[in-house]
Amino acid sequence: MSKEIFLKRYREMGHELTGKELTKQSLRVNTLKTSFPEIEQKFIHKKAKFEKIDWLRDGFNVSEVEFSLGSTIDYLLGYYSIQEAAAQFPVEVMAPKSFERVLDMCSAPGGKTTQISAWMNNQGVLVAFDSSRRRLYSLENQLERCGIKNCIVYWGNSAEINYEANFFDKILLDAPCSGNFVTDKNWFKKRTLEDVKKNSVEQKKLLDSALKQLKHNGVLIYSTCSLEPEENENNIQWLLDNYPIELEHFTGPGLPGLTEAFEYKFSKKILQTMRFWPDINHTQGFFIAKVMKK
Repeated sequence: MSKEIFLKRYREMGHELTGKELTKQSLRVNTLKTSFPEIEQKFIHKKAKFEKIDWLRDGFNVSEVEFSLGSTIDYLLGYYSIQEAAAQFPVEVMAPKSFERVLDMCSAPGGKTTQISAWMNNQGVLVAFDSSRRRLYSLENQLERCGIKNCIVYWGNSAEINYEANFFDKILLDAPCSGNFVTDKNWFKKRTLEDVKKNSVEQKKLLDSALKQLKHNGVLIYSTCSLEPEENENNIQWLLDNYPIELEHFTGPGLPGLTEAFEYKFSKKILQTMRFWPDINHTQGFFIAKVMKK
């Protein structure tokens, strides 16, 4: 029943999804330790099919792999990370610089945290929060494996961060969300619309916290791996209605955010956000907004 409810919602949003869509195996080169040509040669030598993703700086797809991508020497030495393609895009949009103060609010298990550090060339200040002590072990392992030196890690609720106000130049809020079926074959069995509504409430708390920590004219990247408008466009509309912000335009392979869905109607400004749809982009579902604090 849950599957039919969600697929019907996606049809109403204009997408005939089957629930069987898949994403490709994607990796990201760790430019702190190696280069794209070097990694390419290693995979060619191992006779794996290799394809650069043209809308990502460091991402590539691999197929026809006859070995475990997470057990190679190159992986263990931190030369690359296993990271789904759409999940790499929020940091591309953020484009953090080496002289900036950056906050990753919900950082574990660490894929985007290590990606941020690579963009910062291991310089500047990178602060990583997560509320799960168990998941932070994975983050800490990733930081060590990838040679990250500019990151401070905290265990705590990101909705209650007590850093100095207006401290960060850029913030990534890759918010805890309902997820999507592309990367979880049991997704339909364990998700309800009530989950979606509860997540939306918690996401708003995180957004409020993020804006308190962000400098004026600073940039907040809000992203989820959810296809549900309650967790995406509706949250951004809530920001527009209640905070001094602007949405910044950015380019990419996704489609513009929705201006209406079900009983919701959103500002035309929401067209500045971006959605990744499994049937169009052949990735997992994803939503990204680039918010400037005024």
